[in-house]
Amino acid sequence: MKILTGNDLKTGAVIWWDGQGWSLHVNDAVDVADNGTSLIAREEAAQNVFAAYVIDGELTPDGVRPAHIKDRIRALGPTVRPDLTLKPADPEAGNWVI
Repeated sequence: MKILTGNDLKTGAVIWWDGQGWSLHVNDAVDVADNGTSLIAREEAAQNVFAAYVIDGELTPDGVRPAHIKDRIRALGPTVRPDLTLKPADPEAGNWVI
């Protein structure tokens, strides 16, 4: 599975391609197959995203999970401030990253 990630131009937030637009939630990410490069070119030209790139992901019973730990950390939010993560009430959120 290939998914797209990048940063929102206005807020800097990590965002994920959901097939129609960009989402803050990695579980909304869809498989872009071999279309990632063309989608990135279009979305960056339209100034919808900054520094977008294609990554490997996997579909798990809990949803989409980036294959690399760097992108799992990006998907969850800051590790130094758990209260600012996308799952602040989930005591098991750190286990998702590793």
